[in-house]
Amino acid sequence: MFEAFASDVLSSLSGYGWTPELDELFAPLAEAGLTPGRLARVDRGQADVLVADPETGEVRTVRADTRPVSGAEAVDNPCTGDWVAIDLAAEPMIAVSAVLPRRTAIVRKVAGKTSEGQVLAANVDTVLIASSLAAEPDLGRVERFLALAYESGAEPLVVLTKADLVSDAEFVREDVERVAPGVTVLVVSAETGAGLDVLRACMGATTALIGQSGAGKSTLTNALAGHQVMTVQQTRDSDEKGRHTTTTRELFALPGGGVLIDTPGLRGVGLYGGEGLQQAFAEIEEFAAQCRFPDCSHQSEPGCAVRAALADGTLAHRRWESYLKLQRENEWIASRADARLAKERANLWKQRSKAARGNIRPWHGSRAPGAS
Repeated sequence: MFEAFASDVLSSLSGYGWTPELDELFAPLAEAGLTPGRLARVDRGQADVLVADPETGEVRTVRADTRPVSGAEAVDNPCTGDWVAIDLAAEPMIAVSAVLPRRTAIVRKVAGKTSEGQVLAANVDTVLIASSLAAEPDLGRVERFLALAYESGAEPLVVLTKADLVSDAEFVREDVERVAPGVTVLVVSAETGAGLDVLRACMGATTALIGQSGAGKSTLTNALAGHQVMTVQQTRDSDEKGRHTTTTRELFALPGGGVLIDTPGLRGVGLYGGEGLQQAFAEIEEFAAQCRFPDCSHQSEPGCAVRAALADGTLAHRRWESYLKLQRENEWIASRADARLAKERANLWKQRSKAARGNIRPWHGSRAPGAS
């Protein structure tokens, strides 16, 4: 019975990223009577879930309660792109009963003086970083987005949008390529369709679209989807800054196969630690590995390959400063996370000590022999 069910699910949800590996992972949940689905949108404790209709085999959307699996840690809560197990018979409404382990996840630090993270999208194969050609690209921000993409475990892809508005698109692309070594950088126009075929060929089964407001993400989403699925607003003429069109993360099926997750414009791109920084600045890591001393601080030590690269122009000073800035952010995040964990451990020990004291029986002393 399960084999037939699995076959139907695999054929129905394969266009949304379902794989034989997920099929095996879901087996015990299917035996428990749960149904697999993918979260297309999550907001306020509820989600739109894509499931395969058991009768028609077609994929439909159901509304489900995500609160049964939500907890205190925001990064562990259900988010767009997650594969889940839902209980169709739950009352008073369909409920998410389990979240399957994520292959990849785009996680940024939430705004403010906190070390907590926010998951932008889960189970992503390609992170499409959109940057508008209507204004001069902020190379430091591109580097920041690349570190975020690498940290997710997915493949980064940089797309320079609104090519129809400029005449020097190829020169800008060369500048961006210098800060994105080894990453494909494409020039496209959603208005004219230029470059879209190449873009489609570079996208994975699940692509998450990230970038600043005004980067043309909604227009690009509509172009890739083949029809208007997102409302588009114009950027301000004064500074080319965008207005927030997308207010939540949402998953769309693409006509040629695969899915696209559109995300709101990101004003702040806080890194959440990890190895993404090392991958985004791989050449600096290579220079550092050539230093005379393994613990070189790249300040005044003799035989420093990093300072030598800065001196001869092999390594741009702007890129080095950008690396140091992001490195300081990662160190701050790590220190805050360690402090938070230490506080949580201290609170746990206090609770245990309090509970232990409550289990000790009162002792009133012993009477001396012959005492009355």
